[in-house]
Amino acid sequence: MVDAGGVENITQLPQELPQMMAAAADGLGSIAIDTTQLNMSVTDPTAWATAMNNLGMVPVGLPGQQLVSDSICVPGFDPSLNMMTGITPINPMIPGLGLVPPPPPTEVAVVKEIIHCKSCTLFPQNPNLPPPSTRERPPGCKTVFVGGLPENATEEIIQEVFEQCGDITAIRKSKKNFCHIRFAEEFMVDKAIYLSGYRMRLGSSTDKKDSGRLHVDFAQARDDFYEWECKQRMRAREERHRRKLEEDRLRPPSPPAIMHYSEHEAALLAEKLKDDSKFSEAITVLLSWIERGEVNRRSANQFYSMVQSANSHVRRLMNEKATHEQEMEEAKENFKNALTGILTQFEQIVAVFNASTRQKAWDHFSKAQRKNIDIWRKHSEELRNAQSEQLMGIRREEEMEMSDDENCDSPTKKMRVDESALAAQAYALKEENDSLRWQLDAYRNEVELLKQEKEQLFRTEENLTKDQQLQFLQQTMQGMQQQLLTIQEELNNKKSELEQAKEEQSHTQALLKVLQEQEINVLTVALVNQDRENNIEKRSQGLKSEKEALLIGIISTFLHVHPFGANIEYLWSYMQQLDSKISANEIEMLLMRLPRMFKQEFTGVGATLEKRWKLCAFEGIKTT
Repeated sequence: MVDAGGVENITQLPQELPQMMAAAADGLGSIAIDTTQLNMSVTDPTAWATAMNNLGMVPVGLPGQQLVSDSICVPGFDPSLNMMTGITPINPMIPGLGLVPPPPPTEVAVVKEIIHCKSCTLFPQNPNLPPPSTRERPPGCKTVFVGGLPENATEEIIQEVFEQCGDITAIRKSKKNFCHIRFAEEFMVDKAIYLSGYRMRLGSSTDKKDSGRLHVDFAQARDDFYEWECKQRMRAREERHRRKLEEDRLRPPSPPAIMHYSEHEAALLAEKLKDDSKFSEAITVLLSWIERGEVNRRSANQFYSMVQSANSHVRRLMNEKATHEQEMEEAKENFKNALTGILTQFEQIVAVFNASTRQKAWDHFSKAQRKNIDIWRKHSEELRNAQSEQLMGIRREEEMEMSDDENCDSPTKKMRVDESALAAQAYALKEENDSLRWQLDAYRNEVELLKQEKEQLFRTEENLTKDQQLQFLQQTMQGMQQQLLTIQEELNNKKSELEQAKEEQSHTQALLKVLQEQEINVLTVALVNQDRENNIEKRSQGLKSEKEALLIGIISTFLHVHPFGANIEYLWSYMQQLDSKISANEIEMLLMRLPRMFKQEFTGVGATLEKRWKLCAFEGIKTT
């Protein structure tokens, strides 16, 4: 049987395959074909396409060849349906449509099949054998190493086998049955690696020179690595360009350029400094010139005139600030007056609700009307209380600002003292003072509210009680004021006590420092005297053994022979010949114990400075 491409189809199929195809045609459900039972014939022409499908790759270079055979496709599927209806053709074997099983998992080994070419045949290796090993893939690999080629294999046969993996740019064949093949793209190398392990046979010959086992592996080529590096550099350049564009986009705009100093520019700048609209720009240029060091004896007068012009704007700025502050104060006063008017209207509304709840009018309303009036009255009272609290807060802030101004103007500033009980008491008194002040403000606001309520509700009936309440409140205010005065006096007393305590503390610290210095001097003198006594005692100690006397005699003889002295290493090397157990430290300690016989001198300058011992016993005899 021959299809449209002129290639033979599958000639042998297992017995289970027709039943499976029938089930797929009836239900259009997903079926699972057991690849271990699907044994292809040696003359199967579609083995290459099936092998590529097992890897999930689209076969390249097979014109007219189907991905799968007609017997596996769904019966009645017409691939030329798009020619008549304009519908894009659909491959019924695509995984996910329910007509073929999904691709095998990675754990299941893919079964390789026989591949037929015009000049040779490729037989897969035993599936029980381990898969062929490959080296680590080099970056940008487009070249493969193909070993195990038959001796009679030509370059045309190799190109016929591997051109189905993709476009081949170069083939370098060696005489030792291997070659290197370079493809156009990197993904074609994966298709060529699939052929590793296949046994290649030329024609139908059984000669050893016409067969060989292929070993395909990644090859490290300089051209591939160079192209890969070029691509990486190009991507790095693109990334740097993209980052630079992003940084340029996010970078804040540069400040305007400042011209260089000259007499002409200075004259123009002096005119700009006099103009209020151009003052901000001109003062920036003046600051830059001064920071650059443009001021010298020649230009000092010109710069002084410009600085004087800048100083003339101080009054204007202060006047602007005063006008803005005045506007802000007026706005605050207008807001305060408006809030007071709103609060007055709320009081009138609450008074209407209170008058309505009296028995004379309350009995004439229905139950629903009473309920609504009660709800409205509660809501109005809540709003009135909120507005009154806001007004009280504004007045409280004004009082606090006034008190802060008074504290700033006073010449005596508050002093901070760490770990001081007096400071803690002063802070507590201040808090108490502030709380009393706030209570006094609250009392004042309550008095004002009570005045308004009494004037509106009980003008004719309760004048006496109102006067009594006012007198009581005045008495309480007077008491509060007296308490404030007493607290202020106590605070002043505490401040004076705090200053006295601080002076005493500084005086005691000075005395402590003097005593410490005296103690240190006494201790240093005592230690120096003690060290001198110890050194004298150590030096005055006599010889302890006969060995030390013998050593002193030998050392005296040695130093007498060397009138210019000898260092401790030279002396120790001489003494070690007589006694190998003696050390340089013992010799030096022995010499230091006899200062009247041996003395130490320093010779040389800088790096050549050397410490030498000399015999001085005869010098004492000569002087006497």
